[in-house]
Amino acid sequence: MGLKFQRLLLVSIVQLLVVAGEFFKPFNVSYDGRAMIIDGKRRMLISGGIHYPRATPEMWPDLISKSKEGGVDIIETYVFWNGHEPVREQYVFEGRYDIVKFVKQVGASGLYLFLRIGPYVCAEWNFGGFPVWLRDVPGIEFRTDNAPFKEEMERFVKKIVDLMREESLFSWQGGPIIMLQIENEYGNIESSYGSEGKDYMRWAAKMAVGLGAGVPWVMCKQVDAPDNIIDTCNGYYCDGFKPNSNNKPIIWTEEWDGWYTCWGDRVPHRPAQDIAFAVARFYQRGGSFQNYYMYFGGTNFGRSAGGPNYITSYDYDAPLDEYGLLRQPKWGHLKDLHAAIKLCEPALVAVRTPKYIKLGSKQEAHVYQDKGQKCSAFLANIDEHNSAIVRFQKQAYTLPPWSVSILPDCKNVAFNTAKIGVQTSIKTVGVDSTAYPNDPLPLKLMAPYEVEYISKTWEIFKEPIGVWSASNFTYQGILEHLNVTKDKSDYLWYTTRIYVSNEDIQFWEENHLSPVLTIDSVRDLVYIFVNGQFTGSARGEWINVTQPVDLNEGYNDILLLSQTVGLQNYGAFLEKDGAGFRGQIKLSGFKNGDLVITESKWTYQVGLKGEYLKIYAIDEKRTVEWSELPPDVTATRFSWYKTYFDVPGGADPIAIDLSSLGKGQVWVNGHHIGRYWTLYAPKDGCQTCDYRGAYDSNKCLTNCGEPTQSWYHIPRSWVQASNNLLIIFEETEKTPFEISIKAHYTETICGKVSEDHSPPLHAWSLPETINGTVLLNHMAPELYLHCDAGNTISSIKFASYGTPQGSCQNFSRGDCHAPNSYAVLSQACLGRQNCWINISNDAFGGDPCHGVVKTLSVEMKCSPSSSLM
Repeated sequence: MGLKFQRLLLVSIVQLLVVAGEFFKPFNVSYDGRAMIIDGKRRMLISGGIHYPRATPEMWPDLISKSKEGGVDIIETYVFWNGHEPVREQYVFEGRYDIVKFVKQVGASGLYLFLRIGPYVCAEWNFGGFPVWLRDVPGIEFRTDNAPFKEEMERFVKKIVDLMREESLFSWQGGPIIMLQIENEYGNIESSYGSEGKDYMRWAAKMAVGLGAGVPWVMCKQVDAPDNIIDTCNGYYCDGFKPNSNNKPIIWTEEWDGWYTCWGDRVPHRPAQDIAFAVARFYQRGGSFQNYYMYFGGTNFGRSAGGPNYITSYDYDAPLDEYGLLRQPKWGHLKDLHAAIKLCEPALVAVRTPKYIKLGSKQEAHVYQDKGQKCSAFLANIDEHNSAIVRFQKQAYTLPPWSVSILPDCKNVAFNTAKIGVQTSIKTVGVDSTAYPNDPLPLKLMAPYEVEYISKTWEIFKEPIGVWSASNFTYQGILEHLNVTKDKSDYLWYTTRIYVSNEDIQFWEENHLSPVLTIDSVRDLVYIFVNGQFTGSARGEWINVTQPVDLNEGYNDILLLSQTVGLQNYGAFLEKDGAGFRGQIKLSGFKNGDLVITESKWTYQVGLKGEYLKIYAIDEKRTVEWSELPPDVTATRFSWYKTYFDVPGGADPIAIDLSSLGKGQVWVNGHHIGRYWTLYAPKDGCQTCDYRGAYDSNKCLTNCGEPTQSWYHIPRSWVQASNNLLIIFEETEKTPFEISIKAHYTETICGKVSEDHSPPLHAWSLPETINGTVLLNHMAPELYLHCDAGNTISSIKFASYGTPQGSCQNFSRGDCHAPNSYAVLSQACLGRQNCWINISNDAFGGDPCHGVVKTLSVEMKCSPSSSLM
């Protein structure tokens, strides 16, 4: 049978399984005080978060496959209520919201699924996942003992549980779903609601269990969860967490392996060594189920970003980057960690409580050993600064600072969290995460692409300033922004007219004064116009605005464009949170005192004319007149730009650079890519990142002095080879001539492994001894190097086996160097997508310097296979 036929057969089988919904033989899921019990067996489980709407359905299979390859057992996702029910009782279960398809693809891959229904999800998602229409239900109060809210919440949760049951997706039906979640981090705000909060929590638990899903339910960060609900931990570290009952396993529902980003902020990263340390400590101290938040973060397409003011990218510094490519060394280092934990699983599940051994002032061991032959140990050094040599079972072990060594057989070290033995990858777009503990911050790679993909011919349509349709209305006073827009648009115009007398004009001239517009409180952004002319703007969360204005004698039009940049997604009393203006709006400096205009007659216009006419749609029927945009045009505010573009060949993901623009939104072939905003991060606060010591979101920051986000993901499935429609709405005085399209792929790969590194993890599948000698001690460490699919290793920038110095993109030879280093790497790697290199004297034709620990350092370039001659 040919290889091609085998692959086609496998694809056909998977497709049949997805259609039939048959993934496993039906099995039950339960738990005890040690672990989840899957089909009668305790398991040590590793989960990875992937939010289905933050990717396209075409991306899902690859994301799931790479998660499985990385050692993940389970895919975790929230359920996004506002995406599935944008209008009450009008449901959406298609496209990026085809949750059934997503769950079936997870099952077809052989992975389990953890479904976090909520339906409040937080997730840096617009309004925390609540549909905005929920605010308008009479008498409603969110997330408390409130009958209208509980009725709506139960209706949606039941809708999802019933849908999963109808599709036979629970484990006892042969489906992949093994666990569900109700509510989300409610313990953080429960006290805000007093006794009614506790009553609501108990009701939510009882309601969920009563739906008969047949799998366990959890509540995260809920220390008072009822007995039939597992309470779980969220955080950067959860190794000290204990549930509220000895009959519940220790579960970590959110291991924060990165953090989200706000417009105008630096970009946070979390080193791979510290994540591995946190996860290893969790299993060392009795943990049994851990979920990465996120394993793939993805993109906040459209207006789905919450906040307010969270950026369109939800990359999260996750093991799979925003585009779905491996983030190295994080993905590979965690893959090795997962393999080591799985080697320990027989011992971990056999013992309820490990034996604790103190090895030093800041060093300790936890040993899992049953009465038979199973024995695994974790040796930890929690000292942030110093290495330590410890003795364990009559053998000496060197522990780097802030690290855990994993000994699956209680003798040999299979993995140390501080020692990275996998490659570092640097992409063509964006910033690579920190690689080694003392490396300088990585370089940005944003050189112009060699090929021009975007047409140089642009068209323009000017968005009207103020009222543009007959659907406007007038009201006496200031209305709350969301009560008017219902979040159908970010934009809301407020327009009123005032009269200025000749006496006021003379008063200003005589006293050298200028009138001032004051707004007590604004959120998120306001543009101020007087008589159609832009006067000023302000952004922030409920900030005071003071803006000098120029007024003419007679009637003057005051126009305020209020704008939301994502709705609040966290906190108590979300239904009371709004946007727009609060307090008084007044004009000061008049001869007879302040002119309060809060209760004046205001005319309201929701949204933009271009939005209403859907001029971004690919089948737009020329509802507006586009004009040619000259290259030397003087830019004005609120312009729609239109052009067409081609895309780079191949299968690499695509990004568009919008850093030359100001603020707005962008569509490709009718698909809403998201908001863009070229706000610069502060110039200070970024420094060399040291993985050692407790992590927080301000510890390892990059992008100082640069735009928070420059590149925006265009999914491959949304484009064709050529003639793609690009529509941009630009709010500031910028033109689109400098934007560019670029392929996003791993361009530079580096590796740095010493001969004293632990043997490769696949060695543990070999016989343990040969002639009484432990084989693992004689297995040479290895370096595995690989390019993305469709790319191959095209050149070697650096190769040295000996004592090379420096780090990726900054390597140099040391005093010891094997002269055939380049030749060995060339023969093994050039022209291939991947290659393995043994780190041993034999591999390099002999010992280049006796008595010295040798290291192999390598830097190579990957290129699309079609570009190689």
